[in-house]
Amino acid sequence: MAAPARTMWVNGPIIVGAGPAGLSVAACLHTHGVPSVVLERDDCIASLWQRRTYDRLRLHLPKRFCELPGMPFPASYPEYPTKHQFVSYLEAYAAAFHVRPRFRQSVASARFDHAAGLWRVQASSSSDTGGEEATYTEYIGRWLVVATGENAERVLPEFAGAGSFKGPVTHVSEYKSGEPYRGSRVLVVGCGNSGMEVCLDLCDHGAQPAMVVRDAVHVLPREMLGVATFSVAAFLLRFLPLRLVDRLLVLLAGLFLGNDLPRLGLRRPNSGGPLELKNSRGRTPVLDIGALEKIRAGEIAVVPGVKRFVAGGAEMVDGSFVAADAVVLATGYHSNVPQWLKGSDFFSGEGYPKAGFPEGWKGESGLYSVGFTRRGLAGVALDAVRVAGDIAVAYNESNKSASSSSPCTTACPVLLQQQQEPVP
Repeated sequence: MAAPARTMWVNGPIIVGAGPAGLSVAACLHTHGVPSVVLERDDCIASLWQRRTYDRLRLHLPKRFCELPGMPFPASYPEYPTKHQFVSYLEAYAAAFHVRPRFRQSVASARFDHAAGLWRVQASSSSDTGGEEATYTEYIGRWLVVATGENAERVLPEFAGAGSFKGPVTHVSEYKSGEPYRGSRVLVVGCGNSGMEVCLDLCDHGAQPAMVVRDAVHVLPREMLGVATFSVAAFLLRFLPLRLVDRLLVLLAGLFLGNDLPRLGLRRPNSGGPLELKNSRGRTPVLDIGALEKIRAGEIAVVPGVKRFVAGGAEMVDGSFVAADAVVLATGYHSNVPQWLKGSDFFSGEGYPKAGFPEGWKGESGLYSVGFTRRGLAGVALDAVRVAGDIAVAYNESNKSASSSSPCTTACPVLLQQQQEPVP
């Protein structure tokens, strides 16, 4: 990387990511009177929600489980807010807590300088058109908060014969609506919540989807007799161990969804309940909002894994052939932390804290993480409160020691102070 064009001293933590995780911790820090700087590679907050989600998306859990610290959803919002309502909520949240991210700051590296006892974060910036050469800024501060989350980059698996397929291949991050696919045969690779919902949306727009189900999956009803399944699980966990709650959820799923799912091509895992697999491996159970009805009616075909693609479709692992005019990859996302966080063994090679929940929010040398609990927005909120509280204690202690020798050092209200030379 080229030498930074300028170096900025950050009077407070450097937060990487302006999604729900970054906004939450910055807001909590603000309530403690701690300034922070939020770096975001895109030109808006929550870019995943704003730019890389389909039109019909709603929160999969009731809104009370998705609130960020210090601000409930508007009472007028439905139980499951739309993506547009959620984005409006996040924008209002950022405004209420005076969170103003520095946009188009793509972090290339972050490394702890042991000699100086400070974090050095190098970020590149470029114009909207991309015509200007990128410039680099080095941000220096005592604390680094990793808030890029679990869904920073697309998962794009490689398939044999992919170049032979003649139709369009799209990741679900680029899918907006089934309208462009009207009348087409669409192979949807992936059977998570996104895959199921994309298939449902394709049906609603007159397309003919086939859904690839390679692995076993837990499918639960979104609601049971008008009560959210997650609410039922949260209530039961107050009194029963997780494994027993999982057994009850599977039993209730059979009662509400039927026990014919294996016949439909949807096998439940032989080991691990829906909550256990979510917590340990990040495998989220599918919450059915109508796809099963379409599968039973034959409007959504369930097919096994892809062996190879050919010009007009795909050969499957069981020897069958599925004709397709287009492919949608509902193959999910992954963390990108290992690409830019250097010299730290706090995160695994997969980009998650090595310490499991609830210990994975704090590392060494002022390193923190928010949004890697595999527990959705509720986990984000919990992390943000813990991280902000811990940093606030250290920040106030450093201010006390500094005030005894200097009238304005870390207590200075200016968030960013430009330096002519990097901090030594």
